[in-house]
Amino acid sequence: MKTYAMIPTYNERENIGNLIQEILNLNIPDLHIVVVDDNSPDGTSEVVRNLSGKHPEVELLLRTMERGRGSAGIAGFKYALDRGADAVIEMDADFSHHPKYIPRLLEALQDADLVIGSRFIRGGKDVKRGIARRVITLLAGIYVRVILGLKIRDVSSGYRCFKRKVLEAIELDSVISTGPSIVSEVFYRAHLKGFSIREIPIEFEDRQHGQTKLNYKILIKTLLMVLQFKRLNKKGLLFKSS
Repeated sequence: MKTYAMIPTYNERENIGNLIQEILNLNIPDLHIVVVDDNSPDGTSEVVRNLSGKHPEVELLLRTMERGRGSAGIAGFKYALDRGADAVIEMDADFSHHPKYIPRLLEALQDADLVIGSRFIRGGKDVKRGIARRVITLLAGIYVRVILGLKIRDVSSGYRCFKRKVLEAIELDSVISTGPSIVSEVFYRAHLKGFSIREIPIEFEDRQHGQTKLNYKILIKTLLMVLQFKRLNKKGLLFKSS
């Protein structure tokens, strides 16, 4: 099974080299890595280029015209599909999504269409984050689940493993999110298409190097976008083929 680990980045020079090496050390057959970098000024792309020269399974998608977590994710999904991926793992570059869980995600994909690395099921943990951020994450999760009718416990998890058919069916070209709301939008689209979704426990540890891109302004925009997804679906406008 040809698998791509897709990693969107912006200013992750301190993390990306070690992360890629950890993934390579798993020695998973036919596992490729594509880093989707938004022209980071800290030189993230140079680190990736150097590694790709030594490891042909490491690839760089450098974006110089667009920027944003949502559009980077879409570009990465399309890149992997265009190169024949049977499965795509999406993960962050800051080690909050540890590579050690990749084999478990792929194993669980045998019995599901979409597998989520979850903090909020039995065995999962959310560590080294302040109480305020934990409470906000939990409350935001309740909000998203109620509005969108999702049965997922960790609706904000960006650590996911997709079968090819899921990414083909959710109509990537019609995704409206440009920022972090893409996480909820993709879950909602997969849910509406009737795909089976499974969660496996992970230990989410806040980044050790670099700065988080999330702030309260982005959080509020993300929550408002959830209402937009619901509204568009009611009008039959969420999918182009509706």
